[in-house]
Amino acid sequence: MSKSPMLPAYRRALKYAAPYWPRFFWVFTIGVLASSIGLLQPYFSKLLIDEALLKADFNALLWISGAMLGATIAGFALNILSSYVYVRASSGVLFDMRLDLYRHLQRLSPRTWSAMKMGDVVSRINNDISEVQRVTSDSLMGILTNVIFFLGSAFIMASLNRKLMLLSLIAIPLSLLATHFFQERLQTRVRTMRERSSEIGSFLLETLLGVRAVVASRAQPREEARFAQKNASFVDALLQMQITSFMAGAIPGTLVAIASGGLFLYGGKMVIDGEITTGSLVAIMAYHARLLSPVQNLMGLYSSMMTGAVSLERVYELIDTKPEITDLPGAADIPPGPGELECKSISFRHGTTQLFDNFSLTIPAGTICAVLGPSGVGKSTLGELIGRYYDPDSGAIHLDGRDLREHTVASLRHSIMLVDQTPYLFQVTARENISYARPEATQAEIEAAAKAAAIHDRILSLPEGYDTILAERGQTLSVGERQRIAIARALLANPSVLILDEPTSSLDEANETAIANTLAQALRGRTAILITHRAGLARIAHQIVDLGHLAHGNDNSQTPSAPHPRAIDSRS
Repeated sequence: MSKSPMLPAYRRALKYAAPYWPRFFWVFTIGVLASSIGLLQPYFSKLLIDEALLKADFNALLWISGAMLGATIAGFALNILSSYVYVRASSGVLFDMRLDLYRHLQRLSPRTWSAMKMGDVVSRINNDISEVQRVTSDSLMGILTNVIFFLGSAFIMASLNRKLMLLSLIAIPLSLLATHFFQERLQTRVRTMRERSSEIGSFLLETLLGVRAVVASRAQPREEARFAQKNASFVDALLQMQITSFMAGAIPGTLVAIASGGLFLYGGKMVIDGEITTGSLVAIMAYHARLLSPVQNLMGLYSSMMTGAVSLERVYELIDTKPEITDLPGAADIPPGPGELECKSISFRHGTTQLFDNFSLTIPAGTICAVLGPSGVGKSTLGELIGRYYDPDSGAIHLDGRDLREHTVASLRHSIMLVDQTPYLFQVTARENISYARPEATQAEIEAAAKAAAIHDRILSLPEGYDTILAERGQTLSVGERQRIAIARALLANPSVLILDEPTSSLDEANETAIANTLAQALRGRTAILITHRAGLARIAHQIVDLGHLAHGNDNSQTPSAPHPRAIDSRS
């Protein structure tokens, strides 16, 4: 991160604010008017003393008091209106930023996600953008108001007495130097505090999701000690930030107080000597507070803006993470096709492991292909390559004769669907989980997909059937039942190519046989890839690819046993 990221960070945020410029124009106009009315109040004090009280003029007292009351009411109303318009506009800007980040995160590859801490990502989406929203809501309106007060007060003070105006300005340069000294250090303290906070979030997310493993391993005391250590580290960073922030405001404030004392002493002597009126001194002292108070406020706002800039930088770090899979120039939607797949001399390295080296495979349209092999040989990675969650390092994968990279990612997700071996269910009804990819599906279509995945009867046994809300991450159901819900979801989506990664890994032999039989019917005529190590499921395939044999230099294609009389042979 750059040494002073505030201006670049907020300048970059202008693209999100640009669509809202008409609202910000009205905010500026109303804010200028409200601040200008506020500047009249000290001058009313001068008139009240010099023209009404000292001259014992009751009529003057009445109109000056009335003017003060009217200005107060008008300023109050305008400030409320300005704040309301500003908060609505700034909330829109920050939502657009959060939505942009949310969309970007969904484009990142599994390899990128594996290097991220989920707690840190959530912290940046929620806490950091909320901090930016707080800063912009509190600070930017404050900057406008205080700048107007500062310039207006300086101008009116100069018109009343230039010597006193110049005296009131003495503390400002020293205060700014002190502020700059501490703010450079505050920037580092804030970033450290944010990072320590996200570490706590990541720790809590990890240990709470794995609470059963923690309890089963009797690791509670050890995890509590880790939690205490991370919390102590956060508190230390927080205290350092608070001390630096306090010093950044206290020292300039002390200089301002000294200047106020000097101004009161010198101005009082001028009243005694008859150089200015009592009302003028009262007004000058009031403007002096308005002259230096905006400077103090701006210094405090600078601290807030700096913390907001740190949060913006943390958000930008996520936005700037380059997605591995993007639409190439000229990419087109996938046209309807039979669903023939061909891996043409692909090579792919995952980390330090070379999983595929000049690997070729053809899966004709309408074929069920089983991919076998021991753990770590690349079965799931092959499915992710075909689904284009990764791109091969060399070679190409074709769908109906065209390179997958020639198609848009959005249309590819419609045509090729991958069901993970640990599918995710949402905390909504069973119906909504199955129809997630096709929310417009009818109840009959949803039930047909559930029957094909051998989960229909289990859903009917739930308290409210298809309207039963499943617990978080599908905990209402067993692991195997969650897999079958995910299979039903994929079948309902009706992709051209369906990839099932270990769809029966959590099922016993009887259930595996049942779902194998239903899948054989449901996948008939559809191109499907079954990634499995279970022979009971592989028996329904027309084609078997053994990546374990491939890893040892053997032929990668085998003919399955019954029930299929025909085998489609594909050789690497």
